[in-house]
Amino acid sequence: MPTRILLVAACALVDGDGRVLIAQRPAGKSLAGLWEFPGGKVEEGETPEGALIRELAEELGITVKADCLAPFVFASHGYEDFHLLMPLYLCRRWDGFAQAREHAALRWVRPAELDRWPMPPADAPLVAYLRDFL
Repeated sequence: MPTRILLVAACALVDGDGRVLIAQRPAGKSLAGLWEFPGGKVEEGETPEGALIRELAEELGITVKADCLAPFVFASHGYEDFHLLMPLYLCRRWDGFAQAREHAALRWVRPAELDRWPMPPADAPLVAYLRDFL
């Protein structure tokens, strides 16, 4: 039986101090309590950039423009019932202040410290790229 591919776009928001925003998955969701890069599913007919603009507004209350999203790296990870393909974008400019609207908590973390935070299997390999690049 073919594996269902799920396309999810994620964003590493980088503040003026070089810290990256991570968000804690809320209770009741799969992988609850783990820390992830904000983002979400790319809907039918939507681009990854469009999905991020929508998701970051919904989840964090911030406004991001497409030209501020820089494609960076991607994750490809097989979960039990689907395969996740997740492009990760970098963003250094947005309007508003990030608030945990759908997550249990938010943290601004230095790239060298990201591996101290437990992450879902798809997010964790991206940490090394961020640490080496930022």
